[in-house]
Amino acid sequence: MTPDEYCQDKTNKSGSSFYYAFLYLQPEPRRAITAIYAFCREVDDIVDECSDPSLARVKLGWWRNEIANLYKQKPEHPVTKALAPHIEPFKLPQENFLAIIDGMEMDLDQSRYLDWAGLKKYCWHAASVVGLLSARVFGFHNPQTLQYAEKLGLALQMTNIIRDIGDDARRGRIYLPIEDLQAFNVKAADILNSNYNDNFKKLMAFEANRARQLYKEAFSLLPEEDRRAQRPGIMMAAIYHALLKELEHEQWNILDQRISLTPIRKFFIAWKIWINGGKIFTRDMRNATP
Repeated sequence: MTPDEYCQDKTNKSGSSFYYAFLYLQPEPRRAITAIYAFCREVDDIVDECSDPSLARVKLGWWRNEIANLYKQKPEHPVTKALAPHIEPFKLPQENFLAIIDGMEMDLDQSRYLDWAGLKKYCWHAASVVGLLSARVFGFHNPQTLQYAEKLGLALQMTNIIRDIGDDARRGRIYLPIEDLQAFNVKAADILNSNYNDNFKKLMAFEANRARQLYKEAFSLLPEEDRRAQRPGIMMAAIYHALLKELEHEQWNILDQRISLTPIRKFFIAWKIWINGGKIFTRDMRNATP
């Protein structure tokens, strides 16, 4: 199995919506973005699957060294070997990959966040940095596109957090800020014990509005000259925004079930974005009322 095949296999097995955004890319950017995503999966799996935090730290430390090896042109792992040809052409910063590892390590240090500022920092490491790397691969002319990518990462991660709240609770994690739980009189035990009630629904509606505001802010930053190049990211936004609507339609009954879009629906959303260049979705996001 070649390094590229390894990364493709890692991506396919994840079942992620990223797959649908990758489909329309040219071969070189597709290989680059697949390798970036495979890297994210590698380090994320360490935290999710390793029950011993000290061992997880050792493994994350190994990846820090491996990123250093990558930028010394001495990669050892299939993922970094797949990344190596793309570092210079797409100007992928070393610090971005290290920031992603920092985000994974945050999961070892804490399972609660006091306020939005703390959660926002985590979301930046977990998703905004991935957005920055992705924007470079997709291509841009206006530096403001990187601001758009950062903000979009926050929106996507908040959608992830809302969708996965039940799965995370079963791992003993609650990402929603403690101050938000207190504001809506939702106890941590309610979430950990899948206690679905009206207060929880109000809390989730509040968090969804936060995510929608982030989508609006992101697309308000997207320069028109870079919109077509950034279509893969817009595809992801459209798929995740549709997921947010689906979660709302199900009245946030997400503590003991995982709600997702069907593959054909994801494909159709991605196809529409590709055909119209993301123009309609971008316009709708800019004009949306959270």
